[in-house]
This record gives sequence, C-alpha cells and structure tokens, in this order.
Amino acid sequence: MKQIFRWMMVVFGGWVLSSCSSQVRSGPPAPLSAPAIASASDSGEGVVGVAPAPAPVESSVSRKRTGIATGWGRELESAMTYSDFVRAGKKPNYLTSIRYNDREGAKAMGVSLKTKGDGMQKAAGGLVEWGMSSSWGSFSNYWWRGGRFVVGKKGREYQLKVKNLSQVRLEVVLSVDGLDVIDGKPASVKKRGYVINPGKTLVVKGFRTSHEEVAAFRFSSVPGSYANLRHGNVRNVGVVGLAVFTEKGRQPWTELVKRGGARAFAEEPNVRARGVYSY
Repeated sequence: MKQIFRWMMVVFGGWVLSSCSSQVRSGPPAPLSAPAIASASDSGEGVVGVAPAPAPVESSVSRKRTGIATGWGRELESAMTYSDFVRAGKKPNYLTSIRYNDREGAKAMGVSLKTKGDGMQKAAGGLVEWGMSSSWGSFSNYWWRGGRFVVGKKGREYQLKVKNLSQVRLEVVLSVDGLDVIDGKPASVKKRGYVINPGKTLVVKGFRTSHEEVAAFRFSSVPGSYANLRHGNVRNVGVVGLAVFTEKGRQPWTELVKRGGARAFAEEPNVRARGVYSY
C-alpha cells in the first residue's frame, strides 16, 4: 500500500511540475512563478518532487575516497504544502555553502580545529541564518579557506536549518553533496525550492521520499553515500549549498538598503575653499 502511495505521489508531483513547466523548467533559469514551490512553517517543510531510494551502483572511484559523505537514512515524518512565489530575478540573490568531513579528514585538509563559531551563522547579507544540527545540537563551525566547515561523525543523522530574518518571504534552494534535497538529482539554482515566511525557520531533515516523509540525512562513508549508490558520482561529496531568492516586488527590508548605501563622506560642493584648516 505504501509503495502505491509513493507511486501516486511521484505521478502527482510530475503533474504539478508539468503544469507549470513554462515558468520553472523550460528555457533559461527558472524564475518566474510556480504553484509547486514548497512552503515552510516553524518546523515543517514542503516540496515539489521526491527523491528515489538508492540503488546499488557503487563506482570504483568511490572505494578510493576516505572521509564521510551523506547517506540515505531512516524515514522520518515531514509534511509539505505548496505556495506561489515569483522570483525577483533569474539568478539567486546570494549563494553560500558549508563544507564538512570527519575529524581525521578535516585535519588532513588543513582545517584548524582550535577556533570555532556558533552553529547558526548569518548569511545572504543578513537575510537568513543557517547551519547544520543533530539531536545533540548545532554543529560548531570551523573556518577553512575563508568558508565554514563542520566536523561530523559517521552514523550520525543531521538536519539543515534556515531561519528567515527578513520582513518578507524568501525562497531557498538547498543541496547536499551536489544533489537537490527535494528530488535527489544534480542540484541547480534553476530548480524551485522552499518558501520561508518572515521570522520562520525551515528544518530540512532529509531527501524527500513522499509528500509526508523524508529519508534522513546521515553521515556515511563515501562508498555508502546516496550520491554514490544512486548516481555513481562522488565528485561533490562533502558540501552543503544554499541559494537565496527574494520575491518580485518585495523589498527584504528598507533599513538594510538604506544602510548599505550609506556613505562615509557626503558629496561636497563643486567649489572648495582654498587652503586647509589647522588647529
């Protein structure tokens, strides 16, 4: 019965996508409107498609890779809804990422584990704060090559959290190991994502398997990762991506724009007095 339900969900998801393909899928980067965008509540999430369970297609390259990646975890309840959202532009307003590995891999990469920051960090010009967390709490952030780095442990589940700090709705597209968290296929900013209301926090627990459930994100070996078992490609393991889109006709916050355009030295008159002042 459950398999039949999943099949129905996939068919329905495909129908929604095809019904709005002129705005989302065809032509240049997506932009415009899509009734299939997912909306988020305080702890829930929504989605436009589902990711298939992994099939054993392990690549020979993956067996040579060390460290951790993200595997296909247990099924968790995580309901979704739909919402309209018209992007302000074809390209995301902001792109950012977090890299991760186990402790041994982090040391081998030259990550300094002496200095760390809070798990939730502001990004996208202050529009959001986001991070990775587990049942133990948010993962600390270390710094590597000017970016954020998280140290994970094989077998531990994790979640992605994004809080909207602005005064308007935002759309976020998330990826794990180069794969879209919604459909499990190669990630692209052309795809639609999650809509987060002002002040709300989106919690993404895993790759979606139906309208009601997800497969938990779980740190695994590289050979046991979803990227490898499903796609046989481990090129992009170890990175989580976030793209943020603003909504057409809505300014995230006027104060931010004003402060961003503030000048340290105001314009001076065309005629300037000769000489200088001395004290």
